[in-house]
Amino acid sequence: MRESADDRAEVQRHDGPSIGTLIERRLSRRSLLKGAVAATAIATLPLPRALRAAEEGAVPDPGFTEITHGLDDDSHVAPGYRQQVLIRWGDPVLSDAPAFDPSAQTAASQSAQFGYNNDFIAFMPLPRGSASADHGLLCVNHEYTNGHLMFPGYGEDDFAGAASSEELKVEMAAHGMSVVEIRRDPAAGWAVVRGPLNRRITALDTAMRIAGPAAGHPRLQTTADPDGMTVIGMINNCAGGVTPWGTVLTCEENTNFYFAGDVSAESERANHARMGVGGGSAYGWHRIDTRFDVAREPHEPNRFGWVVEIDPYDPESTPVKRTALGRFKHEGATTVVNSDGRVVVYSGDDGRFEYVYKFVTNGVFDPNEREANRDLLDDGTLYAARFAADGLVHWLALVWGQGPLTPGNGFGSQADVLIEARRAADLLGATPMDRPEDIETNPVTGSVYVVLTNNTKRKSDQIDAANPRAENRWGHVLEIIPTMRDDGADHAGAEARWDVFLLAGDPRNSGIGALYHPDVSENGWLSCPDNCTFDTKGNLWLATDGAPKTAGFADGLYACATVGEGRALTRLFFRSPVGAEVCGPCFTPDDTALFVAVQHPGDTEGSTFAAPATGWPDFTEGMPPRPSVVAITRNGGGAVGG
Repeated sequence: MRESADDRAEVQRHDGPSIGTLIERRLSRRSLLKGAVAATAIATLPLPRALRAAEEGAVPDPGFTEITHGLDDDSHVAPGYRQQVLIRWGDPVLSDAPAFDPSAQTAASQSAQFGYNNDFIAFMPLPRGSASADHGLLCVNHEYTNGHLMFPGYGEDDFAGAASSEELKVEMAAHGMSVVEIRRDPAAGWAVVRGPLNRRITALDTAMRIAGPAAGHPRLQTTADPDGMTVIGMINNCAGGVTPWGTVLTCEENTNFYFAGDVSAESERANHARMGVGGGSAYGWHRIDTRFDVAREPHEPNRFGWVVEIDPYDPESTPVKRTALGRFKHEGATTVVNSDGRVVVYSGDDGRFEYVYKFVTNGVFDPNEREANRDLLDDGTLYAARFAADGLVHWLALVWGQGPLTPGNGFGSQADVLIEARRAADLLGATPMDRPEDIETNPVTGSVYVVLTNNTKRKSDQIDAANPRAENRWGHVLEIIPTMRDDGADHAGAEARWDVFLLAGDPRNSGIGALYHPDVSENGWLSCPDNCTFDTKGNLWLATDGAPKTAGFADGLYACATVGEGRALTRLFFRSPVGAEVCGPCFTPDDTALFVAVQHPGDTEGSTFAAPATGWPDFTEGMPPRPSVVAITRNGGGAVGG
């Protein structure tokens, strides 16, 4: 994904211990290998049983032979595994979609074809409610576009201002989500089925309902929608999640890139500045749609930056923007059913010095009545995290009228708090983080893993226990351990424990303070962790975004155990082609297939449609590089990763 340009350089200061003290305080060989935190810091918060029972013994077999770091024009997977390009930008999705012709693109054809820059992936089994691993719906986000790689005749910097009206509409149609039926044949592998459940959701013409506390608020009302209840499209959808009732949550991230013009409404200037809106745009959409001219429609940006709920099993359903989950640059919306039946949604705000959030529903999940859960995400409490140096996480409620969230500080209602969730978290004193991206829960231990990609703007006097490195080019991963009760993990609690899981970067360079398992190989260390997922055994799979710039090798997918002797021993499993990042790793329910999204292949300096840095995945004359979903399986069958 693109890195936001609005990230803050000045944040709250901490008490000031040195980096060595911080690392020593939060990490030890015992905590790194066993997942245990100093007992003096967490005496009142018992460890999950799975962590207490971490086994002694040899490092477990990861189920694959590690590949080497490298950077070339192709993708690579561990020996003994097959990679299959399942679907590419422009491939038909709907039954009447034409074949892809890069020389004759139209908005109408793109609206029926697979979109660009695939990111988050969800595999939704068919039939609904089953655990099928051979037949399902693949739900894939299309985050953003690279116009100069999609159309001939442009450089990276001149497309937005020079593109034709039709080309800009193609871009809008290439955003959003694809819902695609897929089926596995034991001999031939995976194939796309152009069935009745297939769907394209776009930024061009898909109507969405606005729900929750901000629905209908004057700050969401526009010329085209004076009621503030309906918005066309979603943009910059990055990571996401799946609800227990079988819907998909997709997250709008860097929405500020799409708006041009100076803010005309004085009342919105500070709000838009906090989200990076105003001035120039990376796109030219305002040239054909006044919604994206903030001078003419100052409320339109407030209608983006939300979590959107989509029912993939009903192609006629209306997507819903769930405003109760707050507005910021969402990265991930991972759900977990709490021990008391309430649903918790974890999300990161992907910006430098931004925050980690969770949302807790007031109602409880009903596993026997899907319809009863339809609006569960409209009623609940949003929290921001404060990571204390003693190993506790304090969850701070973003509730209107409480603490500083009052009319005196410009919040007239809960809608204002949610529209300006970033500012509300500022005032509450949440911990500014190093670009919190994906956040996932371990299905075995119940722990929560927070992926922090990097933050080169953090200064030496801005480090804290949870962000212990200045000029953090490499990123790190934190582990949140919820309080364990007799009936399970309490994800809804006001407090939890946290620890550092790993500090990325080259461990052979003592100056950067990288920390992994001590046996990590020269090919197993990583840079710029981004998306993550878990297999059913509780192993963590980490995808990276930015390694070519910081480490000199391709982005990839790494796997490691989270408990026992293999904890944080990362190994490289898959490597992307030049210019690409790896996104959205997703397993089938039985771990026998792993889907990964390869986004923006060939996106390097000087690369163009006519002369791309790679021709992946087609390597065919006249065919540009194409973002694609890759299906990975083990030769001869069996679980990916062993």
